[in-house]
Amino acid sequence: MEIVKHIWILLILTNASLISVFSILFSTIELFIYSLIISALSKAKISLKRRILFVVILVLENVLIISIVHAPYYTFINLLFAIILSMFILKTSLFYAFLANICFYIVTFLFSIIWLTTYTLLFNCSSNEIQQILLYKVIFASSVDISYYVFYKFCIKHPLNIKFSNKLEKHLLLFCNISLCLSTIVLQFFIAYLYFDRIPLVLNILSTTLLLAYFATSIYSLRRTSNLETTTLLLAEEKLHNKNLSTINDSIRGFKHDFNNIVQTIGGYIAEDNMEELKTYYKDLFGDCQNNNALSILTPEAINNPTLYNLLTNKYYDALNADVPIDFTILTSDLSDLNIKSYELSRILGILLDNAIEASAKTKNKLVHVTLKKDKNVNRHLIIIENTYTNKDVDINKIFVKGYSSKEDKEQHGIGLWEVNNYINKRKNLNLTASKNDEYFIQQFEIYDD
Repeated sequence: MEIVKHIWILLILTNASLISVFSILFSTIELFIYSLIISALSKAKISLKRRILFVVILVLENVLIISIVHAPYYTFINLLFAIILSMFILKTSLFYAFLANICFYIVTFLFSIIWLTTYTLLFNCSSNEIQQILLYKVIFASSVDISYYVFYKFCIKHPLNIKFSNKLEKHLLLFCNISLCLSTIVLQFFIAYLYFDRIPLVLNILSTTLLLAYFATSIYSLRRTSNLETTTLLLAEEKLHNKNLSTINDSIRGFKHDFNNIVQTIGGYIAEDNMEELKTYYKDLFGDCQNNNALSILTPEAINNPTLYNLLTNKYYDALNADVPIDFTILTSDLSDLNIKSYELSRILGILLDNAIEASAKTKNKLVHVTLKKDKNVNRHLIIIENTYTNKDVDINKIFVKGYSSKEDKEQHGIGLWEVNNYINKRKNLNLTASKNDEYFIQQFEIYDD
């Protein structure tokens, strides 16, 4: 009985040493659950060894910072340090490290306020007594940690699906908005937690509710704006597709109208045994058919990347105006996940296709062929552009060099290639190689998944 009585006295009296020990213990549990939360949010596989290393370093840092930095400033230092450690030890991105930390602090202060309110009313005591009396501290900290774990299970069952588009300005705006809103919410919860006994509970709840409502409204507005931009892009894509369908329809109607004349013309050449004229006529007829076939391939379903679809369609009409046949071979069913910014894709491919069309237009046998395929063995997409050309002496080792001023090269492939090379050199997952044979100049553009 004496032992039980002694334990009870320790539990109900203020004991700074025991409070510190249990605070470190519960802090360790919280940080381990945090490592679980960040893996759930980022969908990353984090080994137990890295989790333990992360928790140990962060616990030691917390103890050190608390001893030398006054409250409440050490909280912000801990937040920054946790983000850095998440990136270097847990190997997560800055975005997910920031998101996980902010979510963790929001959950921390939210659950702390909820449980503080509950236990101050239940035990009829102040928030200081909850923190200073061991029994209350253990009950309070255990409740918060259980809440953390429930939140972790929620993250597992409802994973966060974030897929960025290739527009940097959208990313930056969204990231800044979310960062400012979440940071403001964390600060609000932190202030409410620090001054729990001084600020009326109703005022705390009202302020927090309004802030959360403002945050939800901001995210909703950004989402609506993003959806509007997507709709505008899809509308432009549909206009191009309708233009393609209209062109195909006109060509088919014209072919149907001229069918009898075509058959009679072929019959006339055969009757006269004029094979040379028949070959020339067939070549022209085949070219028209080939143009229609190429255009029929250009559909949003076959090329499910709006940027690439719009670019190829526009370049098709550019080639048509230059009297250069262009055809496409699509050997992949999904082009939506190209790991390249939309602007860079448009700029690089635009220059390569412009050069190919210009070079082919100066040849007798005009032709540009574009192949799109996925190389699953090395996780890359290939865009291969082949075109007929006249300057057989072009030096493929110099065409990307700034200042290379060969007249022939300027006329064929020198336009903008130095700029293309600059884009590619800035990205580790992009590569461009040039080659040639007796008939075609070939450029292979490679986009690696990572």
